[in-house]
Amino acid sequence: MQKIKIITDSTLDIPVELIKKNDIEVMPLLINFGEDSYLDGVEITPAEMIERINRENVLPTTAQITPTRFEEVFKKYLDQGYKIVTLLLSSEMSGTYQSACIAKDMLETEDIVVIDSRNVTSGLGLLVLKACRLRDNGASIEEIEEEILKTRDKVKSTLNFESLDNLVRGGRLPRVAGAIGTALGLRLILEVKDGKMAVKDKVRGSKKALKKLISDFESVDIDFNEPIVLLDLLNEDVYFELKKYFEEKDIEYIDAKVGCTVGIHSGVKPCGLFFIVK
Repeated sequence: MQKIKIITDSTLDIPVELIKKNDIEVMPLLINFGEDSYLDGVEITPAEMIERINRENVLPTTAQITPTRFEEVFKKYLDQGYKIVTLLLSSEMSGTYQSACIAKDMLETEDIVVIDSRNVTSGLGLLVLKACRLRDNGASIEEIEEEILKTRDKVKSTLNFESLDNLVRGGRLPRVAGAIGTALGLRLILEVKDGKMAVKDKVRGSKKALKKLISDFESVDIDFNEPIVLLDLLNEDVYFELKKYFEEKDIEYIDAKVGCTVGIHSGVKPCGLFFIVK
């Protein structure tokens, strides 16, 4: 049976226990405060990042993983006899996927597959967990790639943000969409669609946001054989109500937190759901 290593990046936003349990190699993006650079989740935590943002009133930037870093990690596992499945955040949001493709070409090997998840945050996390299950069931790297490519467009999300300022400042959302939400005091419900952040609906207040998230969840044919992720960052009102909803319905879910890279763009207090439809 071939040894397969699953490699991803630090935007996957699933709990550390699951990363360790599934032996996932997570490559961190860089978080940059001016001249100071930190490895996402390794040298800086979301809490530390938020504290510094508030203290210095500055929004840090992120930097993609370079081809050289990918080449080093790929070579390490190839030398140990592994074949590699690399599953990364959407190429529409970062050049990280392209960096991995360059590194694969530099190594001139067929023992690596590089997959554009067309997702980010826990949507990427769901696909990574699926790749791990396929690996554990004896699938080859080609079979894993085929199944992930079939599944990636079935990953759905519904996300509530208290503010869209960071998404606009970071170029992840059109300025006009952010302006509408701010001017009218609305909360925009977003989703990851076609590899990008897209506006799904507009609501006023946390109660209506909660109702919208639940109605989005209930209106599709969810594959309950796949995990469901409840994701937040310092959110209280919507997050606890969603927890209560899942517990009352006896629905299992993964309780996940937004990491540094995603948190820069989401701002404080995002909350939402990721799931896979049939």
